[in-house]
Amino acid sequence: MGDVYPFPGGSSPQIGFTRAELSRIIDLYGRMVAAGFWKDYALEFGKDHAAFWAFRRSAERPEFKIEKRPSLRNKQGMWALVNEGGMVLRRGHELGPVLAPVERRLMKVVG
Repeated sequence: MGDVYPFPGGSSPQIGFTRAELSRIIDLYGRMVAAGFWKDYALEFGKDHAAFWAFRRSAERPEFKIEKRPSLRNKQGMWALVNEGGMVLRRGHELGPVLAPVERRLMKVVG
């Protein structure tokens, strides 16, 4: 009953997000949807990376991509925030500081 069998034809496991990582990303996505910035998202899982794409509208290119590449863990950091043009805005070893530029957009001046 408790046996897990690999999917046939798969030579190596694919990269994914842990529950805590995905929870943090989905929390940010929900707040951005509530603020009216984002409307859709997509997930991509490959052999060397996992990515979360956030869209302003589903018919456009993604506004941001949050990428996890474990192969860069000991170099620049496995997390990256990539903008619409493909430029890396922030790279780091922890997810929180990488998401900081996006979370700053949610801050409003209260007066």
